[in-house]
Amino acid sequence: MKITVSRKAHFNAAHRLHNPAWNDEKNQSVFGKCNNPNYHGHNYDLIVSITGEPDPETGYVMDMKILKDLIKSEVEDPFDHKNLNLDTEEFEDLNPTAENIAAVIWKKMRSAIDDAFEVKITLYETERNYVEIG
Repeated sequence: MKITVSRKAHFNAAHRLHNPAWNDEKNQSVFGKCNNPNYHGHNYDLIVSITGEPDPETGYVMDMKILKDLIKSEVEDPFDHKNLNLDTEEFEDLNPTAENIAAVIWKKMRSAIDDAFEVKITLYETERNYVEIG
């Protein structure tokens, strides 16, 4: 029997949606206010869900303290209160859309969690806008 456990986290980050191959007019047309050259920020809510068989000895799918620590080291520490475009390696050459941020987080979490488990990321950029991967 597979069970899913989830941990919610939060981080604040600034970004600018911009394609350097396009001129200013096209960037403005496609990305609108998200293309502000002075950046803008979001209060991101993140849910990391792990699905797998519970351990017969502990009853855990995954120890939530371990999951909490992984989210802190893989997401909160590198991204919280950062300008994603300027302060992170992951977005030096990758447009930090919600989709790309979620994909980067998924890859980081996927590499840190045993392959026996499924990993799903839900990233809320706003209360109404969110993306899922996994």
